[in-house]
Amino acid sequence: MHAVSQYGGTTGNLTGRIALHGFSNNPQGWFAWLADRLPLDGEVLEVGAGTGKLWSEVDPRGLRLTLTDFSAAMCEQLRSVPGARVRQCDATELPFGDASFDSLIANHMLYHLDDPTVALREFSRVLRSGGRLAAALNGRDHLEELRAIGPAVGRPELLRGLVVNELVAENAAEMFSRFFDDVTVERYPSDLEVPAVEPILDYLATLTLEPLTPAEQSAVREFVQPTIDAEGNYRIRAHTVLVTAATCS
Repeated sequence: MHAVSQYGGTTGNLTGRIALHGFSNNPQGWFAWLADRLPLDGEVLEVGAGTGKLWSEVDPRGLRLTLTDFSAAMCEQLRSVPGARVRQCDATELPFGDASFDSLIANHMLYHLDDPTVALREFSRVLRSGGRLAAALNGRDHLEELRAIGPAVGRPELLRGLVVNELVAENAAEMFSRFFDDVTVERYPSDLEVPAVEPILDYLATLTLEPLTPAEQSAVREFVQPTIDAEGNYRIRAHTVLVTAATCS
């Protein structure tokens, strides 16, 4: 699985990717925007919790919170979240009984799975009747301007591994409705306005086990810098949505 090579032994790649989104033109960052919309009642489960960045925006104290990730490195960092129970596991085989949780969060993780429908079925299984799900996904045109860089510099494979299945914002309502009721899809209003080439190079460096060569880095600069010179930044489309739903009654 692509995610294993990207995240299995390190938190650095995820941290590096989050950093680029610090150039969002929405004054309310993604995690703060998400925090305003999360179901946080009762027993709360976050699947694929990564570095636990969400819980620097949401105070976990007082919550009955369980965090999971398949990566041992991620789980080690998650243990620093105050009061959280941490379990290392796969999203498609959650080690919890039926109807164990009231709320479930899946933040930017479903598109890494070979078959997201298996995970959605698991989410439905571990949620109680009336339980709430919140899942973040991207659209087909997400980061389109970054995707254009790879072919232009001779590395067309660079961003291919970010999404390994067909679940996207455009078909989320239909797919989630197979397992949940009251499905809504809300777009996070944001694009990225990156004022220099270096953050883009840093992001690209997280995508591959084979670093960009000096010649490829120069090619990235030659591709991106003219736009920055002309417009003041390299604007990158962000198409992220929050899908919310309830367990079927």
